[in-house]
Amino acid sequence: MGALFSCFQRADDPSLPITFPSSQLDSTLGSDNKGLMNIVKYVPRIFSMFVDTTLDFAWSVMKSSVLVDDRTPIRSGTEGVELLPLVISTITFSLDHIKQIKAKLGGTVNDVITGTIFYGTRLYMQTAATKVHGPNKNRSTALVLLNTRIINTYKTINEMAKPDSESPWGNNFGFLHVAVPKSSTDAEKADPLEFVYKAKEIIKRKRRSLAVILTGRLLETMRKLRGPETTAQYIRSTLNNTSMTISNMIGPMERIALAEHPCTGIYFMVVGVPQSLTITMVSYMGKLRVAVGAERGFIDHKLFNSCLDKAFERIFKAALNTS
Repeated sequence: MGALFSCFQRADDPSLPITFPSSQLDSTLGSDNKGLMNIVKYVPRIFSMFVDTTLDFAWSVMKSSVLVDDRTPIRSGTEGVELLPLVISTITFSLDHIKQIKAKLGGTVNDVITGTIFYGTRLYMQTAATKVHGPNKNRSTALVLLNTRIINTYKTINEMAKPDSESPWGNNFGFLHVAVPKSSTDAEKADPLEFVYKAKEIIKRKRRSLAVILTGRLLETMRKLRGPETTAQYIRSTLNNTSMTISNMIGPMERIALAEHPCTGIYFMVVGVPQSLTITMVSYMGKLRVAVGAERGFIDHKLFNSCLDKAFERIFKAALNTS
C-alpha cells in the first residue's frame, strides 16, 4: 500500500503530502506504572493477557492445521476454490454515521464495522440456509488479517528501502481467528446491537492477547528455517480451514490523483485464496468502502450486500434510539 500511495498526489495541491487518519496503539499495561500498588493492580491483567495469549495462539495453530470449519452458505468447501471465478462487488458506508454509532455505543470504528459484517453475514446465512442449505447451526470462523508493523501511517518506497528503516520493505502481517458470533435468537428478530457489543467484547479481549504478534513471528521463523514454500502452504491451510477473510486498510483523507486524474474511489481485493468469501475495507474521503469477493455460483453477492446494508441500517437506527 505504501508503494501504491507513492504513485498518487493530492488533487488539490500536489506539493502537499497525502494525509491519513491517525492511528494510535493502546498500551496493554497503561502509562502509569509507579509503585507497588500499580504492580498489584496490573498482576490480574498480566495473568489475563498470558492466558488469552496462550489460548488464542493455540487455537490459531489448531485452526491452521487440523480444525476445519463446516460447510455453510458462506463456505462451499470445494477443493481448489481459489481457482474458481470470483464476483467482486462494493458497498459504501458513511464514516460519519459509523462515528455516530461509535459515540452512542462506545468502542472503536472497527468494533462498529466488524459488528455490522458479523450481523450481515448471519442474516445472509439464515436467508440462504432457508432457501438452499436447510437450518444453519454450524460454526463459522473469520480470519482477520492484521498489519504487524508498529507505524501510524504508510511509508514511501525510499523510506522502506533504507537499511535502518523502522518499516522495511516486505509483508509484515499476522492473522487472528474470530468465531463469527451467533445470535441468541433468530437473526432477523435479534437485537442488532448485540453483534456490535459482541464484536467489541471479542476485539477487546483479543487486543489484550499477544497471539497476533506470535503468529507473525511464527510465520517469519518458518520462512527463515523452512523456506517460503512451506510458509505459503501453512498460510494456505489457514485460509482453507476458515470461512471468510476480513482485512481493512486506512486510506487518504483528501482526494488524490494519479497522473493528474482525480480518483473518485478506492477499493482492494485479496484474490486467489482458498475461500468462498473475502471482505476488505478501505477508508477514503469520509467514506468506508467495503468490497465483497464471492465465489461465483455459490454465494449470491447481491443478497449478501443487501444483508450488509440491512444490518448497518438496523444498527444505526437502534444506536440512535439508545439513551
